[in-house]
Amino acid sequence: MPATVIVGLQWGDEGKGKTTDFLAEQVAMVVRYQGGDNAGHTVVLGDEVFKLRLVPSGVLYPHITSLIGNGVVVNPATLIGELDMLAERGIDTARVRVSRSAHVIMPYHIALDRAMENRLAGEKVGTTGRGIGPTYADRALRIGLRMEDLLDADGFRHKLERILPDKNDILVRRHGLEPFDAERLLDEAMAWGERLRPHLADTTWLVQDALRRGDHVLLEGAQGTLLDLDHGSYPFVTSSNPIAGGACTGGGIGPLQVDEVIGVMKAYSTRVGSGPYPTELTDEVGRGIAERGREYGTVTGRPRRVGWFDAVPLRYAVAVNSVSSIMLNKLDILSGIDEIRLCVAYEIDGRRVEAWPSSADLLARAVPIYERFPGWREEIHGIRSIGDLPEQARRYVAALEEHAGVPIILVSVGPERTQTIERAFRPMRWRPALAGPPGAGPAASAAGPAEAGAAGE
Repeated sequence: MPATVIVGLQWGDEGKGKTTDFLAEQVAMVVRYQGGDNAGHTVVLGDEVFKLRLVPSGVLYPHITSLIGNGVVVNPATLIGELDMLAERGIDTARVRVSRSAHVIMPYHIALDRAMENRLAGEKVGTTGRGIGPTYADRALRIGLRMEDLLDADGFRHKLERILPDKNDILVRRHGLEPFDAERLLDEAMAWGERLRPHLADTTWLVQDALRRGDHVLLEGAQGTLLDLDHGSYPFVTSSNPIAGGACTGGGIGPLQVDEVIGVMKAYSTRVGSGPYPTELTDEVGRGIAERGREYGTVTGRPRRVGWFDAVPLRYAVAVNSVSSIMLNKLDILSGIDEIRLCVAYEIDGRRVEAWPSSADLLARAVPIYERFPGWREEIHGIRSIGDLPEQARRYVAALEEHAGVPIILVSVGPERTQTIERAFRPMRWRPALAGPPGAGPAASAAGPAEAGAAGE
């Protein structure tokens, strides 16, 4: 069985939580592969709303093993609070596992993150102030603490004695803040370790064993492609790789084990934090979309910036992620708008540009070039077939699909799991030939169209 990656195609907040929840019934394992508690997934089940920061959305299914992979940076206090919240609401968390190799967000990381943002004043990156960047920086510098260190008091103390003096020096001398006490941090860390001990595991082997058994593994990222550290509008990006390639390094799988990449996007665009945003709407239309779409950050509660859909970065996101199909979310939010605009190119310094400029400087000078579509008045929450959508909505979806160059297979028309249109087709998955035992003759061929179509459902 394959591994499927779910990846955001915009600036995050595309509705990946609903996508994962919708698909999770068919899988055995869901893996979160990057980011930290700076990202959130919101899942609606009837009258119940779950806001998850670290635990994968699949935890809401009792049959699923939920993994937090080695590519995630973990605030243990946040994780413990989330596990407790889920347990209080009747969700079994016994199958949640956290990579022993995942790096720990320490209190000094949070203090440094907030101090550095404050020091930037009018040039803030727009971080959530949760210590994500400083933790990934320590990981790259090879001075980070990992989840396995929470189980070894002597080893933790030794590492902390090497790290903390430099952190305190920066906090005190550069930012005028109070230093952290090593013994207090040690006591706190050991309490985290004792509480999380049953959940810590070598998640790479758990994923590999699941794939070897033939289980279907779903890997979900946080944020979105346009916030990717390497491929986003740097420096207004996150500190990890949300793109599908990040699922390999952060989830413990190889590229040939992925045979489906499902991109997720909204019918319009949003962005949280600083940075250039060519299609941003600051008028009444934008405020209406934000209100109907409840566009507030799951983690911070900050209002999201709202804009028209931008097809320029969409084409780039589809390419760098090898997207095989797309889920389109929040189409229902556009109901009632007289005219819908779709950005198809930019004008930058007098030139028409159709390729995504990952440079923030160029993006800041981009003027959107729009195609216009008539809107629709009907509410579409109850529709379950593309053919039953208003003609104007069908034309808009078809235009998005044409710009993406891959099929839109799922269309969300409301927040609940059931408020989803499933298209009549699913793309054929690519499968490598399976090697047989010695002497068994040629390797088995990849699945044919009939078999692949059935598996895709």
